[in-house]
Amino acid sequence: MIVVAAVAVVLPFAAALVGMLFGHTVSHLLSPLARRVRKPAPGTARRGALVLARRMPANGPALIAVVPVAVSTVLTAVLAVDQLRHPASHVGTLTRVPTGTVEITLSLQVDGLASVVALLVCCVALAVQIYSVAYMRDDPRYSSYAAFVSLFTAAMLLVVLSGDLLVLYVGWEVMGICSYFLIGHYWHDRATSRAAVKAFLVTRLGDVGFLFGIFVLGLAAHSFQIREIIGRVGVMPHTALLAGTLLLLCGVAGKSAQFPLHTWLPDAMAGPTPISALIHAATMVAAGVYVVARLYPAFFFAPASLAVLGVIAAISMLGAALAALAQEDLKRVLAYSTISQLAYMAAGLAVGARDGAVFHLLAHGAFKALLFLGAGCVIVTVGSNLMSAMGGLRLAMPVTFWSMTVGFAALAGIPPASGFFSKDTILSQAWKAAHDRGTPSAGGWYASTPLTTRPAPQGQAVVLTWTVKPRHMMGAPVPHIPSWVAWLVLVTGLLTVVITAAYATRTWLVTFFGERRSAVRAREATPLMRWPVAALAVPALILGFFGLGSAELRPEWGMAVISLLCAAAGAGGVYVVWNNDPALDPVRLLGPLRPVLRAAFYLDTVYDVTIVRPVRALARLVVHADERVVDAGVEGSGRGARRLGGLLRATENGNAQAYVSGLFAGVVLIVVAVVVLT
Repeated sequence: MIVVAAVAVVLPFAAALVGMLFGHTVSHLLSPLARRVRKPAPGTARRGALVLARRMPANGPALIAVVPVAVSTVLTAVLAVDQLRHPASHVGTLTRVPTGTVEITLSLQVDGLASVVALLVCCVALAVQIYSVAYMRDDPRYSSYAAFVSLFTAAMLLVVLSGDLLVLYVGWEVMGICSYFLIGHYWHDRATSRAAVKAFLVTRLGDVGFLFGIFVLGLAAHSFQIREIIGRVGVMPHTALLAGTLLLLCGVAGKSAQFPLHTWLPDAMAGPTPISALIHAATMVAAGVYVVARLYPAFFFAPASLAVLGVIAAISMLGAALAALAQEDLKRVLAYSTISQLAYMAAGLAVGARDGAVFHLLAHGAFKALLFLGAGCVIVTVGSNLMSAMGGLRLAMPVTFWSMTVGFAALAGIPPASGFFSKDTILSQAWKAAHDRGTPSAGGWYASTPLTTRPAPQGQAVVLTWTVKPRHMMGAPVPHIPSWVAWLVLVTGLLTVVITAAYATRTWLVTFFGERRSAVRAREATPLMRWPVAALAVPALILGFFGLGSAELRPEWGMAVISLLCAAAGAGGVYVVWNNDPALDPVRLLGPLRPVLRAAFYLDTVYDVTIVRPVRALARLVVHADERVVDAGVEGSGRGARRLGGLLRATENGNAQAYVSGLFAGVVLIVVAVVVLT
């Protein structure tokens, strides 16, 4: 399994390398072949493969991008099926890097969590690559775009499958630079360039704390291997555990766009729509939540860190949902929705619903990729991101309409869509934690036990397998999550259900119903764009049923009814307002509050006043001091040396008469001095 996982990571990386170095060369080589396939000879059978090939652009980068990710998808599916049949944790160490203190191990770790998240990453990446073939068809920089998408995918797979925190950090940072290049793909647009820089800087700010958190945990556990850190949380100094997890939360808040480092994500919508789907659904923002789930025992035994995570999640989920309610840009609605849904996952982790948070991560990956790619179809048809230019598209775009209907139902938590099941799991656990002093049912998952070694064939990595015992069986105390955190998560979670249903219904109605607001003739997108959207509608609809086999993921009817009533209140209220006058936006009733919500509570303005402007003023002061003090001192010393040199140069001008005159003058002065002094 370790070899399969390694190949799954390497393939997208190789595709990125080949695409960057030889993309245009392969394009020229394959162009004649692609043109012949598009125009088959008379009488040639129109087989399915030929139909697909005719839709491909006349270049090789499309094949280089799609085929390796497709193979990786198959390999990760094999990993997931193997974990389903034989649950176990496997670690393969490829090499060790001695550092003098704590060594670094280049290792991969495959278990149930890693396998399902890796499958999600590959499925969404494959859908994005296929979608991009048509979406980026006329883009002259498609080759580099596809290569960076492949590198992005490989980096996220490295984060998911890594067995060492420092190796995980490598993938973590590669994702950051890929996001910079992909968000800023349209570099000639100043807004896009600024959004790319903002995303890079804000996430790097959080990554500083993340790196120091890795150092703290690694040094405290005397190892950077994830399994070793998890196995030693019980004997690790509590101060180190608390400091390490709090520092990790800095990077989590930056990568997963949580308060107060969330402001980069809405602006990142300036990039290509497929990249928005990839970032929001399966990479980048999902990485932060995944790391907390991966290292959950460390967080669980530092309840203060979970309390901080719960507060951050509560602020993020409710604030982002309110901001989404008032947005005019379709992609910005979905961006704020992502912040809110990621906060749901963080809230689930804060109250001990680790399985529920991962379940919602998978469901969110399916329906958010669906919504973004569907939004791309709508935007391409209408020619605008603004919902004021949409309306009445359900008949002209039936595939997109029904697919996005499933996505909005999952987002709002309407059964039988997947979002209903995953949200209910988190809210139910919050209710239990509020009444049971916050003790999660799975609190002792990852206590350490001795490793058992299974030898591998010569030349392959050694595979280590281990099992885990509940911590309370080992005699160690099980900590409690504060009940006030659970109550905070529960109340804000239910309020967010109301608002989420409201903005999901508003977006659905304004986009697909009412009168047509654009003069552009609406039509369905090309097959390579609508097929991935329709395919993603399937898991977005049925994924929730896979949780019925688990007691921890099975809906609890009391909380399910309350959640449905909250969703019905939000959706019904918006529908009543819209139905009174379908030509107007339902959020008009917000009145003076609407600009505040549209500006996301002016947090960007606050940052501009308190951080950006003072830093710019300090930079101007430094430049002024550099010019007037440092440069003036250097230039002044140069001018002084030049003047002194001018005086000395007068005595060395090469004039023999001046030399003789000076000699005689010196003799005269010496004679006069001798006469006077004697």
